[in-house]
Amino acid sequence: MSKDQSKYIQFDLMIILISFIIISLLAIYNAQQLGQYPGQNFVMKQIIYYAIGICVIAALQFIDLDQLYKSSLYLYIFGIFLLVFLYFSPSSIARPVNNAKKWFNEIPFITIQPSEFAKIAFILFLAMIICKHKEKFLKQTLNNDLWLILKIVVFTIIPISFILKEPDLGTSLVFVFIATILVVLSGIDWKILSLLVVGGVASVILSLLLIVNLPELSQKILGIKPYQIERVMTWFDPTQQVDDDRFQIDRSLQTIGSGQLTGKGMNRAEVALPEAHTDFIFSIIGESFGFIGSATVIFLFFILIYKLVTLGMKSYHVNPFGAYICFGFMGLILIHTFQNIGMTIGMMPITGIPLLFVSYGGSTTLSTMITFGIVYRVAVEYTQQQSYLFK
Repeated sequence: MSKDQSKYIQFDLMIILISFIIISLLAIYNAQQLGQYPGQNFVMKQIIYYAIGICVIAALQFIDLDQLYKSSLYLYIFGIFLLVFLYFSPSSIARPVNNAKKWFNEIPFITIQPSEFAKIAFILFLAMIICKHKEKFLKQTLNNDLWLILKIVVFTIIPISFILKEPDLGTSLVFVFIATILVVLSGIDWKILSLLVVGGVASVILSLLLIVNLPELSQKILGIKPYQIERVMTWFDPTQQVDDDRFQIDRSLQTIGSGQLTGKGMNRAEVALPEAHTDFIFSIIGESFGFIGSATVIFLFFILIYKLVTLGMKSYHVNPFGAYICFGFMGLILIHTFQNIGMTIGMMPITGIPLLFVSYGGSTTLSTMITFGIVYRVAVEYTQQQSYLFK
């Protein structure tokens, strides 16, 4: 293998991806044993999604980050177009499921969730905005920092406004969290950052207090739905019996707890759990592989987040755009992991946020693999730059 070819072999990222694929397929296979969806072979479908995703990762290695930088605006516009098109689409191609219109699900052979792909364009676009801002304003001032924050806020509100209409509060919060991470790491003045943190925490606390104490008023002010209020109420007071939410949390805790230290192993899933192969896949991991298996999955996510942070920090002086892509993807992984695992153990309210790399799902898997492929390209270009420096 030549030196030029060796830069494409990023062993650490490859091992992380292969580990997630193995864990995902084993967990989904065990979830299938519950027999909730007879006639469905989710494992085979997930293998196909991963195969397509790996091909996309390979194809992305032929696209320079500079090309992504130049096309990030058009990708962002296309992502917004998909969200707008979904909003105005008739039920003949976008049939509501559980009163939520999130998917193009009446297209033959494929179901597409636009918000999942909009996340990729969103990360690329914000990374480009921050880089352009820093190039234009070499001297950091209060006005410049406020202008950067304003741009990020505006371009975050646009996709969120349509995602909330689906309605999908969980995904909207993911967009907010990614934007927050990028604002924090963009190097703005610590005084502004402190005010934003205090304001953000205060807003969350006041919103929760409003929901708990004045639920009817919170619907009007915050624009949230009754079922979302029930989820927050169940989270605050686990003793109250709210049919679906309390049932899911109780079953999830039973499922995880039944695995004990080492788990029941393969083909021994016993506790019936709704959405076991998607939103509650971590519960299946707990039942099948016990505390050791669950801790291993969490540790693997920690390794990935650590890799994204270190890669971003190393790439910053070589390619700031690539660095902010890593930080954006890190934020995406962090919020999905924390929220999904948190809801399965009753620490967070129930949302429809999947466990990336592990949960079953076509759009989620493909969008995650695409973003991983872009990060892989960042690592390749960093390796290439280092080899030039030490020639």
